[in-house]
Amino acid sequence: MKGLKTERINNNLNELNTSIQYVKGVGPKVAKILRKKGIEKVEDALYFLPRAYEDRRQIKKIAELEVEKKQTICGKILFLEVSRRRQRKLFTMVVGDESGTVTAKWFHFNHPYMSNRHKIGQRIILSGEVKSFNYRLEFHHPDLELVTDEEDLTKDNLNFGRVVPIYSEPDGLYQKSLRRIMWNAVEKFADCLSTGIPYDIRQRYNLLELSEAARRAHFPSDKDDINQYLTRHSQAQRTLIFDEFFFLELSLALRRRSVVSEEGYSFEIKHDYTERLREMLPFQLTGAQQRVLKEIEGDMNSPHPMHRLLQGDVGSGKTIVALMAALIAVDNGYQVAIMAPTEILAEQHFYRLNNWAKALGVKTTLLTSSISKKDKSGIYQGIKSGEIDLVVGTHAIIQEGVDFHRLGLGIIDEQHRFGVLQRAELKRKGANPDVLVMTATPIPRTLAMTVYGDLDVSVIDELPPGRAPVKTRVYWESRRARVYEIVRQEVSKGSQAYIVYPLVEESEKVDLKDATRMAGYLQNEVFPELNIGLIHGRMKGEDKVKVMQDFKDRRIDILVATTVIEVGIDVINATVMVVENAERFGLSQLHQLRGRVRRGTQDAICLLLAKYLRDEDSQRRLRIMEETDDGFRIAEEDLAIRGPGEFLGTRQSGLPDFRVANIIRDADVLSQARKEAFNLIREHPDLELPEYQALMAVLKHRQEGRLELATIG
Repeated sequence: MKGLKTERINNNLNELNTSIQYVKGVGPKVAKILRKKGIEKVEDALYFLPRAYEDRRQIKKIAELEVEKKQTICGKILFLEVSRRRQRKLFTMVVGDESGTVTAKWFHFNHPYMSNRHKIGQRIILSGEVKSFNYRLEFHHPDLELVTDEEDLTKDNLNFGRVVPIYSEPDGLYQKSLRRIMWNAVEKFADCLSTGIPYDIRQRYNLLELSEAARRAHFPSDKDDINQYLTRHSQAQRTLIFDEFFFLELSLALRRRSVVSEEGYSFEIKHDYTERLREMLPFQLTGAQQRVLKEIEGDMNSPHPMHRLLQGDVGSGKTIVALMAALIAVDNGYQVAIMAPTEILAEQHFYRLNNWAKALGVKTTLLTSSISKKDKSGIYQGIKSGEIDLVVGTHAIIQEGVDFHRLGLGIIDEQHRFGVLQRAELKRKGANPDVLVMTATPIPRTLAMTVYGDLDVSVIDELPPGRAPVKTRVYWESRRARVYEIVRQEVSKGSQAYIVYPLVEESEKVDLKDATRMAGYLQNEVFPELNIGLIHGRMKGEDKVKVMQDFKDRRIDILVATTVIEVGIDVINATVMVVENAERFGLSQLHQLRGRVRRGTQDAICLLLAKYLRDEDSQRRLRIMEETDDGFRIAEEDLAIRGPGEFLGTRQSGLPDFRVANIIRDADVLSQARKEAFNLIREHPDLELPEYQALMAVLKHRQEGRLELATIG
């Protein structure tokens, strides 16, 4: 974008903020419809790319159709019918031209919409893959469009005789109208798009001008290869994808540079407490734990704040590493806060760490919402005076009224369950304290580059000796008796079991097993000779603690639970996990639950009891659980099935709302953009040269819009 003055770029960027209402063909009524698709400004329209493309350069006669090829025809509707086949409705349409007829079928459809919109005698465009059924040609779920003017086929250059964009339709707006609106938006405003990405980078990756990329992404030229557009590999699409990733990574690189230059605490690595703790431990640290600890010590010794993500599969020993880091801070006269997402996990961390801390003379406290006001008052005073060294708790730690004397380290467990603002609040409890965030949900590389790209990453990729993979088997409802028999056999050998349900209480709307009702049924009808316990998130804190203590002390043989036990519960003798309605759970959640029975050296089993399979994804999840115990492979598969937003929870994670890019499909482009952005900031940390003014203007504009990064600060 060399040669363009910053003022002109800013004017263009301001033009992109024009309300969509003022695009030709829109107006207040249509603008209200477009907002349902997130199109409020002109810029939103330019990045609202087609979901598909149809090659209408050649409209076939019906007699010319070839099986297993995607083709387009134009004809009249001759027959319409809604019928019922095998418990589901079927919408059938017969279309004809002068050469013959073809049948179109919809097995999933909006009944009122399809019936009200289509009438016999209408001219219609059908596009899709041609099938053969009983020696007749058929389209299944084709794209369709009404032809309202007999001359459309010859006169209209937007809808025929070209590669035609197909958009995701908001209710109340059809393709032809949407296409015309997008054409008007592109024609008037595409030239306002600016990139600012240095010329040498754009040349290296054969990128178009951003305005040209937008034009061709919406309306490909006659020379463009439609197959490249359908796979999102066209030069125009890749330009827009690279551009979006580049500005995300540029933000992360600048954030990273900012963090590295901040002044923090330089902790002396004394090893007074840590060496004494090592002598107390009944086990040796694994090589991976020792490597990660060295990385953390290096950060803590640095004069700049630590911002590190610690990943480790279930049972890999993250907690002891976190305690070692905490002891380094305490050894230097600073306080430490450990924040967990649930009371039950915070309580478990506290009771586990408190025994070691007491022996070392380190003063600890537990701070959760359920603690009484009277007790909280004393805790607040102890934290403020510096009497308390280590605070373990929930989000109660970041509430108003909690003032630290000298917070040096904040540790966040299962960090993906906290929002960006909550993590920032913890950091604000001190003066640039070190921050260590931990997760037992492995983060695939592509997500780590987008959400946690400004953090250093440590991975504990080794389990303690003797930990065998959990044997996992899927059983159907018809084999429930067999599942109960396996549980009985294992308990008779001295083991304990979890049985997890997706609901707390019976729901009239959802036909699923519930924990409360089933606990009574299992005790009275299935395992009368055993002791059954119940735990769920609605119980009072002291009741949950009592149940867990009874389970640890083996006064309970089988613990019936909801997913409150998903994270952090640690009972070494529990080696059997049954998950009811397993098809209802996500992959990462199933893996977390399975991890509850991989705490010791005994063989463990996980039984996934499925009632019915709702879709192909459910089958795929259960197959993967049987095939592997590798958390990172499971995370990759889970990301592929659910997509990044649902995998992390977009609202909680701060994951950017990508408009054209897809971090799974476009992982190669993401890597390229990251490399170039970080190299640029490494060479020009302040982007102070005149040629980067345009880049900074665009970055500022993007940050005001869509980029919300999951940073700690």
